[in-house]
Amino acid sequence: MNVTVASGVVGLANMPVDTTTTGSALRAQPLLRITDLRHSFDGRAVLSGLNLTVGRGELFALLGPNGCGKSTTLRVLAGLLVPNGGALEFMGKSVAPGGRPLRERMGVVFQSGSLDGRLTARENLMLTCALYGLRGMEASKRVEEVLAISGLQERANDAVQDYSGGMRRRLELARALMHEPDLLLMDEPTTGLDETAFRSTWERILKLRQQRGLTVLFTTHRAEEAQLCDRVAIMDGGRVIAEGQPEALRSQVSGDVLSLDVEQPEAFVAEVAQKFSVAPRVVHGQVVIEHERGHDLIPRLVEAFPGGRIKSLSMHRPTLADVFVKLTGRVLGDEGASKEDHD
Repeated sequence: MNVTVASGVVGLANMPVDTTTTGSALRAQPLLRITDLRHSFDGRAVLSGLNLTVGRGELFALLGPNGCGKSTTLRVLAGLLVPNGGALEFMGKSVAPGGRPLRERMGVVFQSGSLDGRLTARENLMLTCALYGLRGMEASKRVEEVLAISGLQERANDAVQDYSGGMRRRLELARALMHEPDLLLMDEPTTGLDETAFRSTWERILKLRQQRGLTVLFTTHRAEEAQLCDRVAIMDGGRVIAEGQPEALRSQVSGDVLSLDVEQPEAFVAEVAQKFSVAPRVVHGQVVIEHERGHDLIPRLVEAFPGGRIKSLSMHRPTLADVFVKLTGRVLGDEGASKEDHD
C-alpha cells in the first residue's frame, strides 16, 4: 500500500501575495457589480442569474470546471456576447456589456492567443496603440513601458512566432495593459504554461496589482491558482455556489482530507462509516474522508482493513478543489453540462 502525505501546493507556497488591501475595505469600494446575469446557448442556460461584486484593486478568481459559465461571463463583459438579462455597474454607473465606458477602462487576455506571429513584439504593441488612438511619442513610451513590465525588451524585435508559450502569454498581458486599464480580465491565463512560466506570469500580475492598484478578474479551473487571490467565486451550473476569501472557503472542509483507492468503494464506505463514525463518500471511484486528525485515523484504517484492501492512501490539507467536491459531489476537473466554455 502506498501512503502519501502532502502539506501544501508544491511550487506556490512562497508566491508573494499582498493582502494589505483585501477584505471589507475592497467590497465597500466596488469597481464592478454584476446583477442577475443570464445567458443561454441553443435554449440551454449557461448563466443562471449570476451575481458578483469585484472591489477596486482586488484580485478575484472565478473558479469552476469547464462549462460552468465562467468564460461566458468574461465574454459578456467584453461585449462578445449579448446576455439574455441582467445588469452591470462599472465605477458606480450602469453600463451595457461591452459598452464604450467599460471597454475604455478594461484590458482583456483571452485563453486563445490573438497575436500576429509574423509581426515582432514591438509591432504587435504598436498596432494595439493604433487601435486605441495612441500615436507618436506617447505610443512609443507606452510600448517601452509594457515591454519592460513583461521582460521582453531583448526580444522585442523578434517575430512572435519564434516565442515560447510563456513569452507569448507575457506579451498578451503586456498588450492588455497598453491603455492603462482599471480592470483586467483574463480567461485561464496560465493554460499550457510550464511551472516556471506559471510562476513568472503570476509574479508579474501580483506586482502590477501592488504597484498600480490594478483590479484583476480571471477564470481558472486550477484550485492552486485561485488560492493566490483576495477572493474566489466558485461557479457551477452558471451561478456562484460559494464566494469568499480562500482561507474562509477552505475552512468549510474540516481537518485533513484522506483519499483511498480500494476495491468495492461503496461497500468500503459503509464499513468505514460504521466502524469509525465518520461520513466518507465516493468521488470518481475513490473514497474521500474528512477528519480533524487524519494522521491518527490512518493507522486505524490500515489496521481495520488488512490484506491489501486499501491499495493506496493519501492525505492533504483542504484545498479549494476539496471545497468544490464537498459542494457538488464532483471533482473540479469534471465537465459541466454546457459546452460553451471551451476552457
